[in-house]
Amino acid sequence: MGQRGSQRLALFFPALRWPVLLLLGLFLVIVFAFFSGAVLVAFRRLGLPPEVALTMFVFALVGSFINIPIAEERAYEPVIKLREVSFFGFLYPIPYFGVEERRMIISINVGGALVPLSIVLYELIRIAMLGQYGLLFNTLLAVLIAALICNAVSVPVRGVGIAMPSIVPPLVAVLLGWLLGDGNPTLVAYVSGTLGALLGADIMNWKKLKHLDAPMVSIGGAGTFDGVFLAGVIAVLLV
Repeated sequence: MGQRGSQRLALFFPALRWPVLLLLGLFLVIVFAFFSGAVLVAFRRLGLPPEVALTMFVFALVGSFINIPIAEERAYEPVIKLREVSFFGFLYPIPYFGVEERRMIISINVGGALVPLSIVLYELIRIAMLGQYGLLFNTLLAVLIAALICNAVSVPVRGVGIAMPSIVPPLVAVLLGWLLGDGNPTLVAYVSGTLGALLGADIMNWKKLKHLDAPMVSIGGAGTFDGVFLAGVIAVLLV
């Protein structure tokens, strides 16, 4: 590359000096510390012991990079193809309708889905063993309501996935926690926020996933920044 090319690149991508890199690194450390602290506070409010809360958070971070395939979907879509027909030595392209098979691998992310699901399962078993069946019924009712609302506002976006306003699941979960908390609004908010996003946005749109035109879809694929994970955490913090 000549000198002029280097100068043009320098205009669009100016060199970052070490003070800028230092400030950027410091900013990322502060953001991570705030985020991890918020998650740990949410886990502690759910009644998890400190060492268990820290372990689950580490599992969520590491598991963000792990996707486990659970299903394969196939879709057959009509496409326009071309074939050549020879006529007196001349080739003519003739369009015709054909069928193309598309395969999609559906996987589940460990950090973004399995970790929050394990916490939900722990909480549900705990209140069942304590004999708090009224709270258990209210929690399951809140999950049903949250799932229906999340499904109503979720939209399949071709090539992207299932899109949904990120603020909807935690706000709905907070309201359900206040209305159906039965003395434990934090638990109701977390369970309904997590399962509401998972069931409403992903599971209830399962049949639509194969039409997203993507080779793979991961439930909770954004890890600790996925809607399934954050919905429960934000709901607990708001409550």
